Amino acid sequence: MAASTPWAADRRPAAPHFGVPPAPHFGVPPEFRRTVNHVSTTQSRNIRRQQRLVIAIVLNIAVVVAQIVWGLLAHSLGLLADAGHNLADVAGLAIAVIALRYSLRSATMARSFGHHRATILAALANGGLLLAVTGFVAVDAVLRLVHPRPVHGGIVALVALGAAALNGVGATLVHERRAKPGAHPDLNMSAATLHLVSDAAVSLAVAGAGLVILLSHGTYWIDPAVSLLVCVAITSQAVRLLHRSADVLLESTPKAINPEAVLAAVRDVPTVVDVHDLHVWSLSSDLHAMSAHVAVSGHPTLEQAQATGERIKDMVAVDFDIAHATIEMECEACPEPDPCALETLDSVRVSGQHH
Repeated sequence: MAASTPWAADRRPAAPHFGVPPAPHFGVPPEFRRTVNHVSTTQSRNIRRQQRLVIAIVLNIAVVVAQIVWGLLAHSLGLLADAGHNLADVAGLAIAVIALRYSLRSATMARSFGHHRATILAALANGGLLLAVTGFVAVDAVLRLVHPRPVHGGIVALVALGAAALNGVGATLVHERRAKPGAHPDLNMSAATLHLVSDAAVSLAVAGAGLVILLSHGTYWIDPAVSLLVCVAITSQAVRLLHRSADVLLESTPKAINPEAVLAAVRDVPTVVDVHDLHVWSLSSDLHAMSAHVAVSGHPTLEQAQATGERIKDMVAVDFDIAHATIEMECEACPEPDPCALETLDSVRVSGQHH
């Protein structure tokens, strides 16, 4: 082999060329340690999320009970409708908790990637539930616009303000900030937060309407009119949540990860001459995965190729937050069109069916 070839200097598994001295792995592959550490962090985070969601559920149940009792006493359909909205959101928060608990289960042979997508399914279900409940509130608001009913504005305003305050506390508990610029917060927690924010918004609308009714002595139409405006805002957020959930389930590239940047970074790794068939997707909001075919120069030994693969995996884990990467090493670039690409495989399968 020519002396200029990067592999010619040393063919030992821990060649100085890589700058990675041998470490005591105790039989545990680096890829396994990388993924386990990330999953362990996610599981610890999910346990804390469960605790916050349970507190929010308790607060919401207290709101539902108060709104039903005072709604009946004040003859307020607005409070009773808001109680129904809150009751549906208790179910939504319960779905979020169940999904978090389910996501903590270990991987099996049947579900080799684990149960991380349970939280995405919960977010999808909660988005649909939000749309259904908002539709119910909107229909009720239209009916009250057509047939306004007298209510005790003072009681309505006080109870609704209390409900808005408790829902605000719950939303603050559940809300999560972005882990990094450009990243999205956890979808399951976003759905739960949206439930609570929508509760608070509807309650504020009911409180405002009650105050106006109290001061104007009979402007009953303001209550359903404000409720309709709140429904429009909630519907917009629910549709965005459904779109983001569908992106994860369709294995779209995460918004926070630029695939072109990943390609460029992998190509910058020494001895890499080509990268193709790159796929980046999400198992959950917190867990990203990647697969790629990487061609290296100099016809390296298996140990040397593995060292390059580990270097790539370490790089994408640190720079792009990709916890699980599967790299197929190749000794030369693939011809065009790329035989590894899904489009090529699909065309071959279709042509085979025609024959």
